[in-house]
Amino acid sequence: MAGRVRRLFQRYALRHLELTAPGPVLRDGAGQAIGRVDRIVLTGDHLRVEGHAAADVVILHLGGRERRAVPRARAGGMPAFRLVLPFAPGRPELELRAGDWTGRAALPGFGALRRQAAALALWPGFAARGAQALPAALRWLRHHDMAAREQIKRRMGLNALADDLELDPALLAPPQAEPSPALRGRVQIVMPVYQAFDDLTEALDRLRRHSDLPWHLILVEDASPDPRIRPWLADWVAQVQAAGEGRACLIENPVNLGFIGAVNLGLARARQQAPDSPVVLLNSDAFVPEGWLSRLVAPILADPLVASVTPMSNDAELASVPAICTRTVLEPGEADAIDAVARSLAPGGGQGAGLAEAPTGVGFCMALSPRFLARLPGFDTAFGRGYGEEVDWCQKAVALGGRHLYLPGLFVEHRGGASFGSAAKAELLRRNGAEISRRYPQFDTEVQGFLGTDPLVTGRLALGLAWAAARAGRARVPVHLAHSMKGGAEMDLVRRLKAEVSVRGAAVVLRVGGTFRWQVELHSAAGVTRAGTNDSDLVLRLLSLLPRRRIIYGCGVGDPDPVEIPGLLLALGAGQQIVVQVHDYLPISPSYALVGEGGLWRGLPRPGTTDRAHMQRRPDGRMVDLAEWQAEWGALIAAAARIEVFSEASGEIIAGIWPEVRDRLVLRPHRMLAEVPRLAPPPEGARPVIGVLGNIGPHKGAAVLAELSRRLARNREADLVLIGNLDPAHRLARPARIHGSYRLAEIPALAARYGITCWLMPAVWPETFSFATHEALATGLPVYCFDLGAQGEAVRRAVAAGAPGAAIPLPAERGAAVTAILDHVLHRRRARPVQR
Repeated sequence: MAGRVRRLFQRYALRHLELTAPGPVLRDGAGQAIGRVDRIVLTGDHLRVEGHAAADVVILHLGGRERRAVPRARAGGMPAFRLVLPFAPGRPELELRAGDWTGRAALPGFGALRRQAAALALWPGFAARGAQALPAALRWLRHHDMAAREQIKRRMGLNALADDLELDPALLAPPQAEPSPALRGRVQIVMPVYQAFDDLTEALDRLRRHSDLPWHLILVEDASPDPRIRPWLADWVAQVQAAGEGRACLIENPVNLGFIGAVNLGLARARQQAPDSPVVLLNSDAFVPEGWLSRLVAPILADPLVASVTPMSNDAELASVPAICTRTVLEPGEADAIDAVARSLAPGGGQGAGLAEAPTGVGFCMALSPRFLARLPGFDTAFGRGYGEEVDWCQKAVALGGRHLYLPGLFVEHRGGASFGSAAKAELLRRNGAEISRRYPQFDTEVQGFLGTDPLVTGRLALGLAWAAARAGRARVPVHLAHSMKGGAEMDLVRRLKAEVSVRGAAVVLRVGGTFRWQVELHSAAGVTRAGTNDSDLVLRLLSLLPRRRIIYGCGVGDPDPVEIPGLLLALGAGQQIVVQVHDYLPISPSYALVGEGGLWRGLPRPGTTDRAHMQRRPDGRMVDLAEWQAEWGALIAAAARIEVFSEASGEIIAGIWPEVRDRLVLRPHRMLAEVPRLAPPPEGARPVIGVLGNIGPHKGAAVLAELSRRLARNREADLVLIGNLDPAHRLARPARIHGSYRLAEIPALAARYGITCWLMPAVWPETFSFATHEALATGLPVYCFDLGAQGEAVRRAVAAGAPGAAIPLPAERGAAVTAILDHVLHRRRARPVQR
């Protein structure tokens, strides 16, 4: 038992170890500060370096490896970078390149003693989590409940994916009717104009049609070279005044003042005309939706401490949808479809749900409080032609007690980049970002804090789903039910998501087995936006924002109450399309690998079995027998338009339980993740070295492997090497070795390093598909496995085609299984294909 605890702690420490160190100021060849390293973090077996730099490229060097990144500007600050490398002993270095200049900065390292001390400091947390996991551990020991094993991993924080952002149910609740805050006079709207004639005409048309409060528009034409703009604006102002729809005036600059100069002229006119009215800065490439104005200024009218309000947008840094700080180009009609959902989220006044406070607003569409404009009447001209000036104003407002809010209840399209060329913009961002960092040293940290907690995540997800639905058009948006672990199912999902995003623009994953029971992920070309909840009804409300969806069950292993999954998926799939993928056998039994008590395959489990491995104890203590389990999951199977299997063997198992679905079975074997080169056969007379590929848990044959290592430790007839990791409940007897994690490209070198002469796939369950078996077969070395499932199917076919190896019948006892392995491996027997 002590050995198991020690091995579990080693995995726990690898996952939770985190050491941090401050980084240096980064300087150029002349000694001028051009950035800084904010944090150096050692997490588990990776080193992460985060910082800001006015550089073209930043490169992290450590242990003979390197990672490079192009710093990107965020929220008006200095361009940020984030670099991650596998940890190796030695002193990391950061290389910077800016123009023709190249320089290096040495970074603090983490010595072995410090790492050991930090690992020891994790013991109290390990013990506390272990106490929380004790009920699940007892369930595992008593009943070998596979769901209990996954709960242990979740309690210990060993699940593969991070998911600590929580959905806010209040934002998705029906909005409460509240009286609109009173507006005296007219909202003053300042729009600087420079070039971009086509955008300008559309933006003004939408402003005129969609503004729902009295308004006065101040247009500041900043000496655009395009001769069409001024006469067109003059005509437009005259039309507005004549129609009485609003008020408008035109300021014509004799020379170009740049964005800041133009805005300051407009702000001065606005304060002169209506010093007590809110002012909205609106770019000429911002396209407002119906009823936008009342929503935008409501928080300012309701709360005297609100200095600015910024809506959500496709290009608005911290307020970007579908992914934070990433621009997404919209297609016609998408913005209005997104705002239709935003209106249903609209919070009331300044205290409503979903409003998020941030260190700055975004000036493309930003409402400003007259109370703060009275003390901060304009933008600082030190920022030249633009970029960073609104951050400066917002930070000054914060010093005066002001708050800056983002509004999920309004979405405004921003086409962006129309006023400056990309090269000019990059230079402005770099220079002005450095000035912001100099004036407000805490600003970059505040932005990183916002990025880490993302208080807008619920609104971002909701509006992102609305975007996904609009982008898909009449096609269905795929919604995958998946687990939170690594493995073949996750690798297959990653590949599918990439293809779906490429074709449809977006895909959704609903994960189980993490910190929260449900995690919703929106995948797009812009990135991944995710948040979790324990509320099943909230998941249904959120995903109902996709009017056309395809529900795909992938894997529910790790959920604390998986018998509820079919009901949720049937509710999500009502009137939609449902697909079931057989990555494991959870629909057949709580023992998703179909192993019974004793940890071995005993054939298909049937209702009425007394084998407790095929029963589940629910969180409320009630026991679910196999008949009830298969009835619940059978309803999902019956509703599925198709059942995808990845081997003939897994299809036969599904049809063995539900024969009526045979005509809906679709065989789709996985494609290999990467090509594995063929290896030279071992020299004649070489000492036998049995290699095992993959991470080996109980159903993957951990107990068989442990027994095999003990047998070999006694008789020394062969060596044993695990290229992967072993479940901490088991250990290998010396001299057997565990290499640890590996990459596919490393298999040839590892096989040569350890002198591997054959491969063993020790899984004791009928796998649905085995990537590791196919990778081993690709090397050309002999491959041995038990004659079960997809792995037996693959090896039998290879042997029939002349490959060395054998599919070995699985004996009823573990000791006999080890004897059978040694009999085949050591005597080089070529097994004949098993006739069925």
